[in-house]
Amino acid sequence: MREFIKKHRKWMILLMALFLLSLLFQAAMPVPVRADFGNFAGDSDFGGGGGGGDWDFDSDGGGGIGTTLIAIALVIVILIVCFIWEGIKKLTGKGKKEVPSRSAPPGVAGSSRPALQMLSAYTALDPGFNEAQFRERLANLYVQMQQRWHERNIDSLKPYFTDFFYNQSNMQLQELIRNAQIPCTERVAVLDVSPQGFYQNSGIDHVVVIIRSRIVAYIINERTGQVISGSKTKEKFMTYEWDLCRKSGVITGRTDALQSVTCPHCGAPININQSAKCPFCESVVTVTNQDWALNNIKGISQHTR
Repeated sequence: MREFIKKHRKWMILLMALFLLSLLFQAAMPVPVRADFGNFAGDSDFGGGGGGGDWDFDSDGGGGIGTTLIAIALVIVILIVCFIWEGIKKLTGKGKKEVPSRSAPPGVAGSSRPALQMLSAYTALDPGFNEAQFRERLANLYVQMQQRWHERNIDSLKPYFTDFFYNQSNMQLQELIRNAQIPCTERVAVLDVSPQGFYQNSGIDHVVVIIRSRIVAYIINERTGQVISGSKTKEKFMTYEWDLCRKSGVITGRTDALQSVTCPHCGAPININQSAKCPFCESVVTVTNQDWALNNIKGISQHTR
């Protein structure tokens, strides 16, 4: 251990210096905050032709945790590059050739999703699927999401999300609560819901949808009431890509989405599609979801008027 420390002492000192520098840089930088569900509506316009990045709980507006992790990762990457560079110099000094980079192993697929099929072909798999009702349902869900985000309580949305997406959303919301920030959304209107197609992967059906909306979104400080991000007057025109999924083989109508269950805690009847929380004892109820659930959101563009 002593020999290792002695041999790599200068790199360890460099690592500590870079880490301290990254912490100072983080403290000096303002934390960006955004207001709509998923924190896409910020102070600057973006997009218009390309993607805006997958939704993530420590993306823009996520708070200090994400910034700290990025800083640590940056320091580690720099240290690894330094070690690699030192190794290459040693190999070159001994007359050895540089080690060529290795390509990905044969057969390893990329991260891109399968090609989309036309949604009209989905009726062959599910004759009960109704695109008009599907689009109306998503428009209503978007409005509910903005309302619950403003209330800082998304428990009632749990039946409409996959577990992974719900947990990510809730973690981001808790970060806002810890920072005493209230996301405000007003004049919410869904302008268009356009299904792009569907694909299947690992026994799961996915439908990709483009949603365009108009919204006024801003953040206020819970203690002072001051606006710290966004505007109370400017309208934002948002474009999102939603990915919804459900188990393959589910037929609309045969497994009715409107499920009435009994609260396991107090025995009261609950309509799971209206709320995942018992209105009597306020316990959160979880059931096996056979209906479409929101799995991912990608911000495509934002334009302010």
